[in-house]
Amino acid sequence: MQPPPLITYANVRKCFPTPAGAVVAVDDVSLEIAEGEFLAIVGGSGSGKTTLLRLTNRLIEPDGGTIRIAGEDISRIDPVGLRRRIGTVFQNGALFPHMTIAANIGITPRLLGTPPGEIATRVDELLDLVQLDRTEHRDRLPHELSGGQRQRVGVARALAAAPHIVLMDEPFGALDPLTRDALGGDYRALHDKLALTTIMITHDITEALLLADRIAVMRGGRLVEAGPPAAVATSQEPYVAELMTTPRRQAARLAALLPGSGTA
Repeated sequence: MQPPPLITYANVRKCFPTPAGAVVAVDDVSLEIAEGEFLAIVGGSGSGKTTLLRLTNRLIEPDGGTIRIAGEDISRIDPVGLRRRIGTVFQNGALFPHMTIAANIGITPRLLGTPPGEIATRVDELLDLVQLDRTEHRDRLPHELSGGQRQRVGVARALAAAPHIVLMDEPFGALDPLTRDALGGDYRALHDKLALTTIMITHDITEALLLADRIAVMRGGRLVEAGPPAAVATSQEPYVAELMTTPRRQAARLAALLPGSGTA
């Protein structure tokens, strides 16, 4: 018997008012995410993917439908408490600039009342986990770190309160390609090691194909398709097929340019 989904979106709808009338950002989206799954949500700007992510931890409230986590309607959960149970990683790290790396990582446990000694131990464990030298980095300020290092700190902070769910909003989008690839692979390894459930928003379909267990494609606020990477890659749905032209074109160009990458 298949276990119940950890996260369920049922007919979720969100509108934003504009001078010209309401814009439907999320339009009747229904989606289930299994415990331990890595889901990537892709789509162009204005597709509704970031709005759906923000609805998940009640940064904004839906206008219709229901979101459940472990069977519980999140509208009945205190939003601050909900956010402290869910790790969130933002594109630029969103670190507090006046706080040390250790203080940034430890802020959620501190707000939860964790004793200082336990926080210090947890910070060191997390620095090790995200492959940052604890002696070198714990007392530095964010501006003293590279973009990749700041994003590793952002991941550590998201994991500080030992959440089961991590939300990622374009987490690697501002990084150079080498750092982006390395950090994406490192996070996927952490996802597996810690048995996390991850929802990642990305514009990069190649990144989604390489990292995720399943990909959800959104367009105009609606869920167009959801399935494993192989199924999405061969989809006949016109918009999904259009999204796939970029990685296919890149793969063909690389095969032509790199020695030994093509067929004999």
